[in-house]
Amino acid sequence: MLTKIIIANRGEIACRVIRTARTMGLKTVALYSDADAKARHVEMADEAFYLGGSAPSESYLKGDLILEIAKKCGADAVHPGYGFLSENAEFARACEQADIRFVGPGSDAIDAMGSKSAAKAIMEKAGVPLVPGYHGDDQSDELLINESKRIGYPQLIKAAFGGGGKGMKVVESEAEIMEAIGSARREALSSFGNDKLLIERYLRKPRHVEVQVFADTHGNCVYLSDRDCSVQRRHQKVIEEAPAPGLSDKLRRQMGEAAVAAARAIDYVGAGTVEFLLDTEASDDSFFFMEMNTRLQVEHPVTEMVTGQDLVRWQLLVAAGQTLPLEQDQIQISGHAFESRIYAEDPANNFLPASGLLEFLSEPTENQHVRIDSGIRQGDEISNFYDPMITKLITWDSDRESALARMANALDEYLITGLKHNIPFLGRICRNQEFKDAILCTDFIDRHQDELLADPKADIKSALPVAALYRLLKNQQEQPGFAHEPDSPWQGFSGMRLGAASRFDVMLMDDNHDIHELRLTKVGSNYLLELNDQQITIQGELTCLHSGAERLTYTLNGQKQSVTIAQKDSDFTLFLPATDLTKESVQSLHFRAVKTHNDDADDGHDNPLNAPMNGTVVTHLVDVGAQVEKGQGLMVMEAMKMEYTIAAPGAGSVKEFFFAPGELVSDGVLLLEFDSASDANEKPEVADAS
Repeated sequence: MLTKIIIANRGEIACRVIRTARTMGLKTVALYSDADAKARHVEMADEAFYLGGSAPSESYLKGDLILEIAKKCGADAVHPGYGFLSENAEFARACEQADIRFVGPGSDAIDAMGSKSAAKAIMEKAGVPLVPGYHGDDQSDELLINESKRIGYPQLIKAAFGGGGKGMKVVESEAEIMEAIGSARREALSSFGNDKLLIERYLRKPRHVEVQVFADTHGNCVYLSDRDCSVQRRHQKVIEEAPAPGLSDKLRRQMGEAAVAAARAIDYVGAGTVEFLLDTEASDDSFFFMEMNTRLQVEHPVTEMVTGQDLVRWQLLVAAGQTLPLEQDQIQISGHAFESRIYAEDPANNFLPASGLLEFLSEPTENQHVRIDSGIRQGDEISNFYDPMITKLITWDSDRESALARMANALDEYLITGLKHNIPFLGRICRNQEFKDAILCTDFIDRHQDELLADPKADIKSALPVAALYRLLKNQQEQPGFAHEPDSPWQGFSGMRLGAASRFDVMLMDDNHDIHELRLTKVGSNYLLELNDQQITIQGELTCLHSGAERLTYTLNGQKQSVTIAQKDSDFTLFLPATDLTKESVQSLHFRAVKTHNDDADDGHDNPLNAPMNGTVVTHLVDVGAQVEKGQGLMVMEAMKMEYTIAAPGAGSVKEFFFAPGELVSDGVLLLEFDSASDANEKPEVADAS
């Protein structure tokens, strides 16, 4: 029996393993780098040990140090999670030699599947169907060219020792062969240290269907459902589901049996995934072996949801020498499940990873239909050292349509500020009609990119009444007494005039750097706002939520609605229902509150050339003494990675700049001395960003 395990990983998967180990009464040991010193998985474990610097090579890839720590703390086993050392045969072998259980297959099995070409040779011998191609050892140009001609076009040339789309080239004709071979070799050598290539027929519209297998040391091997992973960007999975839709019982059984045959061919032990390509253009349900992942997959939760089994528990039982909990005929599939990988990335910019602080995080409520596998919390930083995945969001229901609807709703409820993310992109996939109809293939995103990668323009003007009301109510909260006596003549903020209605000025800046000056007039319990030649009636109240957010419940022109709002300093984000045109149900609109002339009358903001916010001086646009016209830019400030131009309040000249480029300035501080050509004392303007 195992008593203590060390998790040679971080983040979400480390937390996942710790949760299951706890239910089994096992002690857990976490490892951490500089970047993860305060990470969630470190706090969850019974013990934690420091590995080194933030870079993986200085921490999570240091197998010798991890084994040294395992011996020191008395761990029986090492769980490698996925990524890092999970498919490193040398590390698995070192664990075996140190008499510490490696929670995964033996080193020989990892070696066997480590080379795509060697794996295909093994699978061919075991009778597992292969895509027509060449995966031999002879890598001469002459032979590769001849094999390429024999296989026919289109074809795929790819690195034998690799993944993630690196060293992979599609060849459409004989004229492209040599260039593709040379390019694939260079990429393969650079990325994987080995330039061996394989060639196979290119399926234009394949589905990526994989089968979860499990084997123990007693000769038992089973398959637990299949998964469709066809929706991918840059050859990386985005949304997975189980079971794979549209497969006949016969095809499902054939793929499962082929996966078991693949596992038995290498004496596999533990959790593994056999990945197949299913040819959607063939009439005979043709499927072909692609590769075998010798570890637990990122998408394993969808299999757990439809089988009702804890696969990490199965892993730990097998590592302890026990038999599989179920035989093949005992495994039952119930309902349907989806998993969305929520990443810190920019879909509009080729899915480039993003890093930054999770300033606000509000997750859907977990229940029997919604599961969240996460290793982060509000305030955590998504580092550029590791995979940018924030969370795995999983939903389940009795059928595919219902499970997908739950996923779309859960994505709407997953609210983030502070960095770029792919939640709107995932939501568009869930609402795409072909995806709803399960018309799936690996080019799904490419075919629908205009819709999926669209950047719907925020309807700023329709959101302004809500934003203005929020700032008004926040100002009332922040000024004791004002909220209780809104018509008191002693409250400077109110703009109250004897014999007239109370008027409130709110100035907001949107993400386009446009300034909106809004005036709300109080009439009874309502506020009136003139906007776009229309008179809008609005009222509402604020309620505090978890994570520091607030809920604004408001009535706009007689219609009652509510919105979640996250605020940080003078910036705030409204999570508003979007228009039907965006094909999204939640839209994040960002604003910055800019103080007006009647806010905090004693704080210096009446001076016409004060800084409208905290920031940094970027540059001076004019020389001291130079004559300028009203509205001409005088200097540029930067705040929150956006630039703002401070404009002249009238004709005149700058007598002195008080801050040099590069200096920090505080909200409300006087920026410069201005000699006006007239006696006009006009408020400075904040022009469009330069």
